[in-house]
This record gives sequence, C-alpha cells and structure tokens, in this order.
Amino acid sequence: MRKIRGNQEYMNAINIEEMILFEDKDLIVCRKPEGFPVQSKRIGSMDMESALKTYRARKGEKPYIGVVHRLDQPVQGLLVFAKNQESAGNLSKQIQQGKFEKRYLAYVEGFPKKEEGCLVDELEKDSKNNCSRVVEGKTPGSKSAKLFYKKIKETEKGTLLEIKLETGRHHQIRVQLAHAGMPILGDTKYNPDSQRQQPLSLCSYRLSFYHPRTKKKMEFQIKPVGNFPIV
Repeated sequence: MRKIRGNQEYMNAINIEEMILFEDKDLIVCRKPEGFPVQSKRIGSMDMESALKTYRARKGEKPYIGVVHRLDQPVQGLLVFAKNQESAGNLSKQIQQGKFEKRYLAYVEGFPKKEEGCLVDELEKDSKNNCSRVVEGKTPGSKSAKLFYKKIKETEKGTLLEIKLETGRHHQIRVQLAHAGMPILGDTKYNPDSQRQQPLSLCSYRLSFYHPRTKKKMEFQIKPVGNFPIV
C-alpha cells in the first residue's frame, strides 16, 4: 500500500481488521496509524470510530462503538474502544480515577541533561487555531499540565523519551516538550523548523487498564513504526 499522509486515499486503504490487537464481547483494543483520526467531523471521511462500526456491522453485530479516550490525528498508538455502554462507562470511570495508564515514546530534538524529569506548566487552548500554548501564570482559561519523562536512548538526531502524563490536556506532550526546548521531530505545529515530510515521532506504545467485566488487568505494548530509533 502506498502511504500518503493526511490523504483520504490512504485512510480508505487501511484495513481496520489488521489494526485490531484484542477483541471480546466488551471491548476492542486497536493500533491507530499516524495520520488516521479517531473521530472526524467531515461527512464521509473515514476514521477509527466509523471503521470499527462498519467492521461490527459486517459481522452482524450491533454497530455500537464507545470512544473513551483519543489520540491526536498525527499520533500513532494504542486505543481501547467499548462495545457496549456498560463497558464505556466503566472505562471512562477508570480514566477519571487514574486506573487507566498510558505511556508514550517521543523522539525529540536536543539532548536533555537529566536522565529523567518533570514538566509543570499552565496551558491555554487556542480553539481557533487548534493549538495550545504555555502561559507564565494562571489565567481564566488556563489549565495546569504535568508530565514525567525519562531518557531511553540518544542518537545523532536527538533523544528518545518515555512520557507519562499526570494530566490530559490538549496537545500536552507536544506543547510542553517544545516549550522545554525538546520539540518532537516532525511536529511542524510546535516546531516550524522541522522537516515537513517527516511524520510526527510520537507514539502511545503502552496501555493498561482493568477489564470492565472480569476486572483482570489488561496490558498491551507495541513498537512504534516510522522515524523512531530502534530500542
């Protein structure tokens, strides 16, 4: 398949069944490709939610898909979707209670001196331009953002970091790392000097939660594809 980022031809060519890592009667765990939206407001545009509904309908199932968390369109990685309202409610509650854990890999420009660290900022969302920015102090529209990072590997281009979010703000990882002088490779929104043909080097690579019915801890991990150094 010839991949064309951000192109409808590319999105229509994706086989959703190849993206499914786990499925039972309550949930579906998927790998979302970079450039593929979780949900889209454009009529007729393909997205993860619509593709999974079509997949369920083809199997003769009720085409319900509960979106309980999201990834930005340029970000690749793990997602879990609910197959019924009870599971959707349980997973959403786990997110609120901090029982739902995601870890990211970010390949950034620069070489942090510390092996690990914590970034705390006030972020303001600019809905008009679909971006966020760090503000110096608390404002009426700002929200506190906190993340932890750990160095995994250094290369000639930059550093591979593991990221754990303490909060879930709009574009949080991208804007906080850029503000700290560690912009993600390929992130033209927060790093205008980045190569435009290079995919965003950010992946949600680890995911853990408790199964809504069995209460068993579920853990998944994938290797990112594209412009990431081999670990």
